Amino acid sequence: MAHPSQLGFQDAASPVMEELIHFHDHALMIVILISTFVLYILVAMVSTKLTNMYILDSQEIEIIWTVLPAVILILIALPSLRILYLMDEVTNPHLTVKAIGHQWYWTYEYTDYQEFSFDSYMIPTQDLTPGMFRLLDVDHRMVVPTEAPVRVLVTAEDVLHSWAVPALGVKMDAVPGRLNQTAFITSRPGVFYGQCSEICGANHSFMPIAVEAVPLNYFQDWSLLMLEDL
Repeated sequence: MAHPSQLGFQDAASPVMEELIHFHDHALMIVILISTFVLYILVAMVSTKLTNMYILDSQEIEIIWTVLPAVILILIALPSLRILYLMDEVTNPHLTVKAIGHQWYWTYEYTDYQEFSFDSYMIPTQDLTPGMFRLLDVDHRMVVPTEAPVRVLVTAEDVLHSWAVPALGVKMDAVPGRLNQTAFITSRPGVFYGQCSEICGANHSFMPIAVEAVPLNYFQDWSLLMLEDL
């Protein structure tokens, strides 16, 4: 999860997030090279009094500064489009969870089971125990198996919400009357936190998301216990 004074992204917990971090580093290196080159030109123009009469009117330079930006944009656009298609791909999910946004909590329905749903509320500050995170921990986490494709159907009951978990590279708007879908694969066990990323009212910052990824056998035991409680 994020920590104070953090400069980079959270550690990736899904293949898509790993690709997003790699693309970020790729684009950032291009931006640094362009910024360094522009800074060098500015310093050179200010610090020298020499004038090159051949540069003032040069067809070759005009071709270069027209073609080079186009090549740079292609180098950025192609990986970006590839990741966009990867993020939009939902193929043969092993588990489907429906996340419903309310003011101000989430409801999770495991649609592969019959009548398996629960509400997920933020734990109030006064009820936190040592080791819990304020404004992030919830009373019921969304539990998923690791290394298995999970499809999340996202919608809302009242106003606009947004289901977002940065470590998984997932962010999907929850729109009343509309069913959006996204998917992810957790590459390692752990608890991954997110928050509603749409300004949805007075308690917008008090409807966190907690996704717990566990091995498949632990997930089966958890689902049996939850079904017995329900």
